[in-house]
Amino acid sequence: MILSDGYADVPAGKIAAVVTSLEMTQRPALRPDPPEEAGFALRRVPQADLDWFRALFRHVGENYLWFSRLRMSDQKLADELHDPAMELYSLTRDGEDLGLLMLDFRLSGEVELAFFGVADELIGTGGGRWLMNRAIERAWERPIKRFWVHTCTHDHPAALSFYIRSGFRPYRRQIEIADDPRLLGHLPRTAAPQIPII
Repeated sequence: MILSDGYADVPAGKIAAVVTSLEMTQRPALRPDPPEEAGFALRRVPQADLDWFRALFRHVGENYLWFSRLRMSDQKLADELHDPAMELYSLTRDGEDLGLLMLDFRLSGEVELAFFGVADELIGTGGGRWLMNRAIERAWERPIKRFWVHTCTHDHPAALSFYIRSGFRPYRRQIEIADDPRLLGHLPRTAAPQIPII
């Protein structure tokens, strides 16, 4: 659908975001990791506990209105998390889960960076760069032709430029409209105060 120039109303109770999809079609050179003293470690989490996953998902994404996995039924979420073609990792520091990485290998020849993010307390520490390096390594261990991700204007303001610096290239832009998860009780009403509830 082609939209004409100008404004379009977003109904009350909804949120709207500009979504940018990005891809890399060959493995890039990795950016320098932070020093080992930063203490980052990667933990694979097969057969993840649903409560654990939802808690980490909220911790990383609440301020950016991550909601998709919070509104899934237990069965649907378990089917996704426990699918052998899905790889779920946690970035840890001092034993605490502070980052989320999910790689989706379900389509032959490509990998989706399904979820990627670090808790706010790691922003500016190099934790995101360290986690992205691990994501790139794991994605390109397989014989793939494409590694892709999407981000939106609700994400951290530096997210899009971070993905581009990491080697992804934008190829598509869309508008997403959804029910405001704060009004549905999936997230607290205080989440993402930079995005007003209307």
